[in-house]
Amino acid sequence: MRIGEVARGAGVSPRALRYYEEQGLLSSERTSGGQRDYPESAVERVRLIQQFFTAGLPSRAIQRLLPCVDSGEGSPEVFDLLTAERDRITAAIADLAATRDALDSLIATAHHPTPEHCPGLREPAWAPYESP
Repeated sequence: MRIGEVARGAGVSPRALRYYEEQGLLSSERTSGGQRDYPESAVERVRLIQQFFTAGLPSRAIQRLLPCVDSGEGSPEVFDLLTAERDRITAAIADLAATRDALDSLIATAHHPTPEHCPGLREPAWAPYESP
């Protein structure tokens, strides 16, 4: 299959396929004219790579996982890697939730300011004009 066919079949750009090759995630043969020629299985391989990226795995982790996928055998190292990635994502979610909660508090204060949150409310922002 040519690069355009694989790209269309997997729903990615040809540039993504070239990147996957650079990262050692995908391979192709070269025709006598120098064009990439992928096996029929390349579309499914690219879809799998996309699932790994969607799960938040970096390319170096995907590169370590693909041989296990190819052989059908998992190892403790693979499970440790996946667990570490899940833990990293869980921590990031907790950080984002804390940030969201802080923003919610700021939004509530902005909508309903009180003197303890906005010291400037204790005195009027303007003083009435007094004639001499």
